[in-house]
Amino acid sequence: MNDTSDDPDNMNLSSGIAAFEAKNFAQALALLGPLADQGNADAQYRLAIMYQNSLGVVRNELLAMKWMIAAANQGFALAEHGLGFMYMEGDCVGRNPAKAVEWFTRAAEQGLVGSQAALAMMYETGNGVERDPEAARKWNRLAGLA
Repeated sequence: MNDTSDDPDNMNLSSGIAAFEAKNFAQALALLGPLADQGNADAQYRLAIMYQNSLGVVRNELLAMKWMIAAANQGFALAEHGLGFMYMEGDCVGRNPAKAVEWFTRAAEQGLVGSQAALAMMYETGNGVERDPEAARKWNRLAGLA
């Protein structure tokens, strides 16, 4: 028996994520695009990755930033990390280590280990922040690296 109470958006998100993970980017774009337009942070994040890395689409830095910012502004930790990385590396946007620290901090405070490790390195080297060995140790400890 079919359960008609299933939310079609959730089904499309699951199918879109499955297509993304299977590297079927045309299908992922078709399924995730409308959800991203409706404000789904996970869909927005995956579109940003596709546009940033030319996955099934032509690289488009403006769309990569648009979708990454949209997802990050909703508190989606992976997008916050992604935005931090973009600012740290100057990918799709001008290099801005101080902004990278801001976004890594948001993701790190949600427990994202990659952001915690990035912050530890940035505090260790004084990249985007004042050099602070104690803060570096704190983030390394939280990331399980100390």
